[in-house]
Amino acid sequence: MKRVLIIGATSAIASACARAWAEQGCEFFLVARSVEKLEQVKADLTARGAKAVAFYCMDATDFAAHGPMLESCIAAMRQIDVALIAHGTLPDQKKCEQDVVVALDELTNNGVSVISLLTVLANQFEVQRCGTLAVISSVAGDRGRPSNYLYGTAKAAVSTFCEGLRARMFNVGVHVITIKPGFVDTPMTQGLALPKLLVADPTQVAKLILKGINKRNNTLYVPGFWRFIMLIIKAVPDFVFKRTNI
Repeated sequence: MKRVLIIGATSAIASACARAWAEQGCEFFLVARSVEKLEQVKADLTARGAKAVAFYCMDATDFAAHGPMLESCIAAMRQIDVALIAHGTLPDQKKCEQDVVVALDELTNNGVSVISLLTVLANQFEVQRCGTLAVISSVAGDRGRPSNYLYGTAKAAVSTFCEGLRARMFNVGVHVITIKPGFVDTPMTQGLALPKLLVADPTQVAKLILKGINKRNNTLYVPGFWRFIMLIIKAVPDFVFKRTNI
């Protein structure tokens, strides 16, 4: 039985992961902004076999709340076996280009808040000397593309932070896995013109994430073919790449 902390617990991918863990009888501490949605997720997980479900209402960009949230989590579960950070937004690139306030807000939500949470959590895991920190980044962080380079910048920062944190935590028996989804059929991607063959179902993605956590993968592309897609994109020379609009 795992004790699982999920931040961004009402997102499509996080909810799918939670449902899979609930069927294993796991215990949960859920964190998200909406009390109503947290209540719905709690009821669903309890019906699916979760041993216990507690939740905490918090905006991930409220840095002052990160410490108290973790204290409540430890009080409820005593220890964290898996912490999954899964919150985020998909910014409007054009708005970010035109308004620096919007750009900085999106960087804070998708990048700085994740780094803040990881810093707080890492110190707790260092005391435990066990457990897994699982972080949802994105393939968008592998190369800055004109269509979403603000989002890609935030995710690149998260991925690089995780790489260094993984090396630090290895020495105390804690694993850090960076999860890089491609296109996933979620409310965040609704309305986008995405190639259907490359769009994954959240349930499929969740199964791959749980498998990757159990195998202690370092970096997990989901689905796996995104590793090869991004290798190709990263290999395109700059003099060609800057003429594209991908």
